[in-house]
Amino acid sequence: MTNRINHTMMSKLSFFRANSLPFPVLSSYSARFIHKPYPTPPKTLILCAFSTNLLTSLPYGPSLLKGKNLRLASTRRDKDAHRRKIGDFEEESSVLLLDEDEFTRVFEVSAVRVPAKDCFALENRLRGHLLNWPRIRNIARVPGDEIDEDMVKLLGRESEEEEDEEEKESVVDSLDRRIRGKAEGDGERLSPVLHRDQLARTFNSTGYLKFRNLAKISRPKRKRKTERTEGKEKVNKGSSRNEFAVVEVVEDRGGAEGFEGLLGEGYGSRGRWRGSTRLLLLDERYSGEEVQDLPEAIKVLFEEAKKTDASLSFELVRCRLTLFYDYWPMNEVLEALLPKGMIVPSAFEMVGHIAHLNLRDEHLPYKRLIAKVVLDKNQPKIQTVVNKIDPIHNDFRTMQLEVLAGNHSLVTTVVENGLRFHVDLARVYWNSKLGTERQRLLLGFDHNDVVCDVFAGVGPIALAAARIVKRVYANDLNPHAVEFMEQNSVVNKLEKRIEVFNMDGRRFIKAMFSSDKGQKVTQVVMNLPKDAAESLDAFRGVYNDRHRDEGLSFPTIHVYGFSKAADPEFDFHERIRIALSEVAVEVKMRKVRLVAPGKWMLCASFILPRSVAFSRRAINDVD
Repeated sequence: MTNRINHTMMSKLSFFRANSLPFPVLSSYSARFIHKPYPTPPKTLILCAFSTNLLTSLPYGPSLLKGKNLRLASTRRDKDAHRRKIGDFEEESSVLLLDEDEFTRVFEVSAVRVPAKDCFALENRLRGHLLNWPRIRNIARVPGDEIDEDMVKLLGRESEEEEDEEEKESVVDSLDRRIRGKAEGDGERLSPVLHRDQLARTFNSTGYLKFRNLAKISRPKRKRKTERTEGKEKVNKGSSRNEFAVVEVVEDRGGAEGFEGLLGEGYGSRGRWRGSTRLLLLDERYSGEEVQDLPEAIKVLFEEAKKTDASLSFELVRCRLTLFYDYWPMNEVLEALLPKGMIVPSAFEMVGHIAHLNLRDEHLPYKRLIAKVVLDKNQPKIQTVVNKIDPIHNDFRTMQLEVLAGNHSLVTTVVENGLRFHVDLARVYWNSKLGTERQRLLLGFDHNDVVCDVFAGVGPIALAAARIVKRVYANDLNPHAVEFMEQNSVVNKLEKRIEVFNMDGRRFIKAMFSSDKGQKVTQVVMNLPKDAAESLDAFRGVYNDRHRDEGLSFPTIHVYGFSKAADPEFDFHERIRIALSEVAVEVKMRKVRLVAPGKWMLCASFILPRSVAFSRRAINDVD
């Protein structure tokens, strides 16, 4: 029988990636957590064996497979049919198929309820026994339990024992002392001079300290930051539905014996608490345990509270920790939504506020569902989600994009190398993945260089180089890219250090080096991986109009290209030699990145050979 059970358990093996993406920015909730940043855990691969007891088989921490969901049992039967209908619905209706309530999970945890003033000291003592879940603070507030310290003093007592004392301070006497300086039975009243002097000593830069009404008058008005909501009524902080977690205390009314009166008479009653309290959430392995079953470090606290000070009242309570849709990371939500066995799309390119997806064919029936999850988990940083429909085939290098979620504006602002670039993805080309390569290329320039960017686009290399070098000549065939490049040069105050052209790359090279400007060019950048290598034939014979005896300097050319060959460096070097019609070309080759399986993007840097510059086989002018 035991072997049969083990065989059943081990037959249900599965892999999970724990916390593979950073969590979205948290917002306040009615049970407000005190923010404590947690480092993003490394990507790990966890092997899990599922059994009837999920709490013992699943890894530590929250999971959609753990916890309780009241709606999960009723919706699980229709889950497969629900997924199949996604492809049949219209594009606008498919987004509505995502029900955020299905991702609400309730976890039963235990907590120690302590006075608010002692919570941080006790947290250090209980370190290692408290809840250690990502983005969940182990100190939680009790909803509706906040009491002003001044109100506690007005109550006249802080514990049940002080109620039996013969000499107790009444509420009226306390108010008289705060307003008039004395109460009945205090002796002689203070003189007006002494009373004003006493008031002055209670005044500082923030106003009166002890007099609430005078403090409101004396303190300057502060501008409160209000959240602007479009088309929605403003809600008070703590009551919004945008939070990711809430903690509720389970009230045991005439029920659980293990949680009432555990510390003796009076310790389990709600009426004992005077003032604000906090909940120290215990680790999930202590859920449902009684005091005698807890570790010694926790039991010592209860023993000290009984022996030393009765005001240090601690209480072991049961709590309900609810995690909403906003808590769960993107990959875990998509794993639950998409069919089993389908690869979860977890990577995308960011261009300003736009998320650029490259979905596979199997993802297309769920494209709007995926886009909505990406948008929800990355707001407000991401406001638009698009998917590339077709590869780039046109001369302007523009992509065919489909807006899947968010606003439909493809005009955005990108910040790179300290510069701001205005980009319209519908009309120009931009690739954020090449930011590191562009920065590496700029490190090779100095203030004596003159740069010629043949395929400049909107100017990510040209404008960044303009801050370093003497002069930049930038060109692009796309008139929209030239327009944005001129606009970006003005925005970054570099219009006096850059000259922009709009012509074909070969014609630009021929025109530039046949003029006086070309004599000063020291660096040439050709960042058009598809056709840049074949455009090198434009350099043949560019110095034929000059004297060979002159002290000429030949520019360094940086050309980019793609290669699918088994040896990409050799293949790209061979294409360069063919374009230049020169065998002896010393090239520094570098792999930039793997664009697709078996397809490399490379960068080749070399000095223009003298034999090529004075070649008689000059290219004809293109009309």
